Amino acid sequence: MPDSDILARLSDAVDAAFDEQVRFLADLVRHQSLRGREAPLQDHLARWFAQRGYSVDRFSIADAGIENHPKASPMVDADPSQSYQVVATRRCSNATGRSLILQGHIDVVPEGPHEMWTHPPYSAAVRDGWMYGRGAHDMKSGVSAMCFAMEAIRAAGFCPAGDVYLQTVTEEESTGNGALATLMRGYRADAVLIPEPTGGTITRAHTGTLWFRLRVRGVPVHVAVAQSGSNAIMSAYHLIQALQEHTRQANVAAREHPWYREVPDPIKFNPGVIRGGDWASSTPAWCEVDCRIGLLPGQEVAEVQRGIERAVAEAARADGFLANNPPEVLWNGFLADGFVLEPGSEAEGVLANAHRQAFGTDMGARITTAVNDTRFYGLYFDMPALCYGPRGEMAHGFDERTDLAFLKTTTLAIAAFVVDWCGITSIND
Repeated sequence: MPDSDILARLSDAVDAAFDEQVRFLADLVRHQSLRGREAPLQDHLARWFAQRGYSVDRFSIADAGIENHPKASPMVDADPSQSYQVVATRRCSNATGRSLILQGHIDVVPEGPHEMWTHPPYSAAVRDGWMYGRGAHDMKSGVSAMCFAMEAIRAAGFCPAGDVYLQTVTEEESTGNGALATLMRGYRADAVLIPEPTGGTITRAHTGTLWFRLRVRGVPVHVAVAQSGSNAIMSAYHLIQALQEHTRQANVAAREHPWYREVPDPIKFNPGVIRGGDWASSTPAWCEVDCRIGLLPGQEVAEVQRGIERAVAEAARADGFLANNPPEVLWNGFLADGFVLEPGSEAEGVLANAHRQAFGTDMGARITTAVNDTRFYGLYFDMPALCYGPRGEMAHGFDERTDLAFLKTTTLAIAAFVVDWCGITSIND
């Protein structure tokens, strides 16, 4: 671990640059980097990295050949050729240490009605030590931490003794294909740290995620004779109820899972978007429902898909109209495995020491029912994959915010981790 003099120099450097880091984070938050609209922010970051001497690679998902990997997810509602990734590389001229990937996603979820926010969602307002805004918490704060951890190391007079790759990716909120694209592009390291907002804990396990779209068709008639037609929205509701029961049964089985047995109902089902019908006085002829469901580490994606399809088919057979007009299930996003970071890796030990030095407390662990990108590195490319980062509130909700004081200490912890994991040389050497 860094000695007290090096840690003090890192801490001074983080403190000295923190106002700049807050401005940097505010710039990130002000970019409305919704799905399909991330390119301006990626261009901004590519310029920022280049100005600081990084070698910058900007490429699209379509450039990376992810279709050759079995864990790529379908991008039904997005264009891979317009989804850009940035990898900024700082190479050591005489590498004697271990290499590292620091990766963060810059895509954000829709903000909902702006009038329901206390502060406009892209204002990056700062109040009482918190920055508010869509993405401030999930996870642009973590992106700022990894960038300014590297800035602090440089300002303290050091250079990592191993190659470091700073990666800003898209599609984390919908497929994970951005992270996969960097791997298919050829980027590898001895470990990866993803500074998702974990509140200073290590993510021990995350569930997987599946996205699918239910498509239902009906027979439109005037509502005055509704009994002679069908109602696609009500048919879709029938399927949603069946999937709720399917989820209940899956959560009963989850009580036997070695990592999730103590987590109440870890498999989450959510009908998140509904579209249907054309006229209030006509029975709707169509309905589409976009859904999300979780799966546990160790479960096969294909097996869970078959379970969903069976549940929908059985519910359709029990309905007079759907039995003769079967609904469709379209897989339109995440086909993501769950992942467990087994305890005891050297990388985790180094991070735990860095956290202890920065915060003065032991690093806790969390088990989450959401997904993150560590699965690509840990499951498919055999790399130690750590998920650890700052603290905030209201991810995907109104008044999303990040704790700025905690962010500063997290930045120091990440800097200390880089120094210990990669080793350092003096810039003057």
